[in-house]
Amino acid sequence: MIAVNRRKFLGAGAGGMGLLGLAGAMPAWARGADILAGNARKGLDEISGPNIDLTVARSAFATGNRRGGAIAVNGTIPGPLLRLQEGTTVRLNVHNQLEEDTSIHWHGLLVPFQLDGVPGVSFPGVKPGETFTAEFPVRQSGTYWWHSHSGLQEQAGHYGAIVIDPAGPDPVQADREYIVVLSEFSAMSPHTIFDKLKKGEGYFNYNQNTWTDDYPLSGEDRRMWAKMRMMPTDILDVSSAAYTYLLNGHGPLDNLEYLFRPGERVRLRFINAGAMTFFNIRIPGLPMTIVQADGQNVEPVEVDEFQIGVAETYDVVVTPGAQQAYTLVAESMDRSGMGIATLASAPGARAAIPPLRDPPLLTMADMGMSGMDHGSSGDAGMSGMDHGSGGDMAGMDHGSSGQSEMAGMADMSGMQMRDTSLLPPDVKVGPGLDMVSMNPVDRMGDPGIGLADVPHRTLDYRKLRALTPHREGRTPSRRMEIHLTGNMERYMWSFDGKKFSAVSDEPIRFAYNERVRVKLVNDTMMAHPIHLHGHFFELVNGAPADRQPLKHTVILQPGGSAQFDLTADEPGDWAFHCHLLYHMHAGMFQIVTVANPDGSEA
Repeated sequence: MIAVNRRKFLGAGAGGMGLLGLAGAMPAWARGADILAGNARKGLDEISGPNIDLTVARSAFATGNRRGGAIAVNGTIPGPLLRLQEGTTVRLNVHNQLEEDTSIHWHGLLVPFQLDGVPGVSFPGVKPGETFTAEFPVRQSGTYWWHSHSGLQEQAGHYGAIVIDPAGPDPVQADREYIVVLSEFSAMSPHTIFDKLKKGEGYFNYNQNTWTDDYPLSGEDRRMWAKMRMMPTDILDVSSAAYTYLLNGHGPLDNLEYLFRPGERVRLRFINAGAMTFFNIRIPGLPMTIVQADGQNVEPVEVDEFQIGVAETYDVVVTPGAQQAYTLVAESMDRSGMGIATLASAPGARAAIPPLRDPPLLTMADMGMSGMDHGSSGDAGMSGMDHGSGGDMAGMDHGSSGQSEMAGMADMSGMQMRDTSLLPPDVKVGPGLDMVSMNPVDRMGDPGIGLADVPHRTLDYRKLRALTPHREGRTPSRRMEIHLTGNMERYMWSFDGKKFSAVSDEPIRFAYNERVRVKLVNDTMMAHPIHLHGHFFELVNGAPADRQPLKHTVILQPGGSAQFDLTADEPGDWAFHCHLLYHMHAGMFQIVTVANPDGSEA
């Protein structure tokens, strides 16, 4: 095992963009220099074979009326689709033509930690003009993706899809398939966006409540929110005010088509490669059957809409009927904009595009003030048979009527939104923590902000079951609790009240092959997609222990909690972070260290 000197690598990473962009030179286009490169092409080419070259270069990009600097890989945004085969060995050569360091993380792939692609954790980054080669055996199948882990390059277009075909028969049978890479484009440089968020976290929120709005809020509700200096419409940090939403690099006006023949089974591989956007996916008039989550096969679940968090992937199968066309809608969670494509039986066929829905409002549950008492039930049953939190969130009103209930709760609590006595002693209390969830119940049964009261079928984590039983049957030997913390007004984000720069030499440690139940508690009013590199974990979602679904990313709903069982069987240093790019950039990042089989540290 190669030893990693964290201080050395952190210093090396800061020489270019740095791991989180905390130091180093700004890229030329972010400093206002002229863009010399041509436009990146929209869409993704497919590359396969044992030897693959990926060239990262400065570019420009345009969609609709927006044009700005970008980073393209092999000349396209998204970069190329990597089509791999389980059981083979692949050699990936990353050529850096930028004037700054770069990297590629193979998101969801099981690789040696030295090849995981995170500067400052597992390698020093790829210097300008240099090439880094990652060669490894392909140990899995499914839908995954890749992206930069250097600075804010991911926002600028440095990402792409991975599809790994199984070595044996695929349990998902389809007549044809399409990749759907969800992302955003902004004419602003990502550094400008981050700077604006630091100055005012609501800068891009154009849905703020005012004296003249028509939100279903009573006077009592409005006074309660005002007392807390919070906004019930604070759903996403960056909205369509800055973003154009893309499907495979195509904006809503670009007429992206997916052709079909009536009666065919069409597999759609959805990848949320966005920097900051949760998307609500629906195809009006066409049910979707979820067959895979984060690359892992699940028992089929039929839905009409599902929310996909940043960094998640979902595969669905649809069977279009006699209708000539169906509109695929990827609406941002704050409902400020959408990405559009068409499932068409013939080129040019179109269906109606639904209007944007009314913006959702945060509720009592999102403030960590649910009246439901789940207490310790979520921790009960270390076998994984954890049914304590009620999958349908029964009794919880997420609609407008819930606002009055929320006001009453706030009055009863004396507006104690920062009761630090509720925190465990290892959570640091300071200016980086402005809220403490008072009753962080398990929210695995929540379909996501804004979807609890829609009139059709939605997806939630409690509906997911692994398609085949796990081989791992051990009961977790210990528990761990990690708090997601932040200060919205100062735009500070962290784990346990400590931002990454303060804990880089204090990793989360696991023994080799140790099995641990990890409880994540969200002490903020934002949803966070939490990603662990190098591993899959099992969601403790009420499924039998051997059918708990495997994921690499879990969405923590505001004010709530979630649990997963982790078998730490991949030695090395691994990143653990919020996949909202600007939250990670601001400090919600940690290192997980898994010891070698002999007990030594990687």
